[in-house]
Amino acid sequence: MRRLGTDEWSGLVMLAVSVTVGAPFLFGPVDPTIPRGWWAALFLAVYVALLLSVIRDGSDPLTYCLFGAAVVASWATLLTVPHLGLLPILLVITAAVSIYVMPLWAGFVVIGLNTFVLALVMALLHRGTTDALIGVGFYLLIQVATMLSSATLIREQRLRRELSQAHVDLRAASVLLSESARTAERLRISRDLHDLIGHQLTVLTLELEAARYREGEQAREHVDRANRVARDLLADVRQTVSELRTASSSDLSGALRQVVHDLPDLEVTVEVEPEVQVDEEQSAALVRAVQEIATNTLRHAEARELWIEVSARPPGVVLTAVDDGRGYRELVPGNGLRGLTERFEALGGGVRFDGDDGFRVTATVPA
Repeated sequence: MRRLGTDEWSGLVMLAVSVTVGAPFLFGPVDPTIPRGWWAALFLAVYVALLLSVIRDGSDPLTYCLFGAAVVASWATLLTVPHLGLLPILLVITAAVSIYVMPLWAGFVVIGLNTFVLALVMALLHRGTTDALIGVGFYLLIQVATMLSSATLIREQRLRRELSQAHVDLRAASVLLSESARTAERLRISRDLHDLIGHQLTVLTLELEAARYREGEQAREHVDRANRVARDLLADVRQTVSELRTASSSDLSGALRQVVHDLPDLEVTVEVEPEVQVDEEQSAALVRAVQEIATNTLRHAEARELWIEVSARPPGVVLTAVDDGRGYRELVPGNGLRGLTERFEALGGGVRFDGDDGFRVTATVPA
């Protein structure tokens, strides 16, 4: 179950505030100037239209129409009550939500229209000039402050996402650079072992082989034993050189955890089975896959948690990643996902995507 974040909690608090300011007209003794049922429908329409306009992806005519309907419905609720009370809070809410739907300048237009409607309502209710000016000015300032606060919050969230994405990219580059340095060091050590110790032991073996044919049975026994030891040492050196060239000394689990370590807006869990064995090229592909998955989750999924598992099962090594975000209805892969697919296909594997319950990526490389 997805945990509620600050955005969800703020929405719930705002809903509670809205019900509170409308309670006298919904449930209390104050009757609107239209039938209570119609007024309740208008009141509910404000929040339904606001919610639909916010959860839609992108800015399109339907989104603007939904938001416009919410604004007009909020005006209608004010125009159909015998006194305002705290009901102008609805205008503050529409101003705060406007920044999620349209540009900042359009939000100021909404605030101007809200203020005009509020002044008209106060005039119709025969409020004194002083009281009307104070009320209109107060709600005007509250609308501006709320909208600018929302704009600042959105900007801060965008910057945090960009910083988190740069953090993931930097971590992945650091892991791959470290692995490249370790590989170069392994090759250097293997060459040194072969050139220095291997050649010396070969010479020793040849010398002892020639000594076998000298006179003296006792000397022959010592020479035979030395010859066997020298040959064993040579075999051990060659085996060590071979292992240094082919084995990956990197800790895959540690490398993947380092890529997604300490992301401010995403909790990532990484599990790597002990049976997983990969070479250097496969390890690099898995690191790049985790980098791309984490970046996409931060950028598009609106998720709180991401689970990554690397397991050893037929037909090879399988990376499974799933988040608790919104998933997708129709996936249009970008350059990152296409590059991820091409990288695994080049290794003889493949990648599958699923967006029914969060966003799931399953990547496979052959054993």
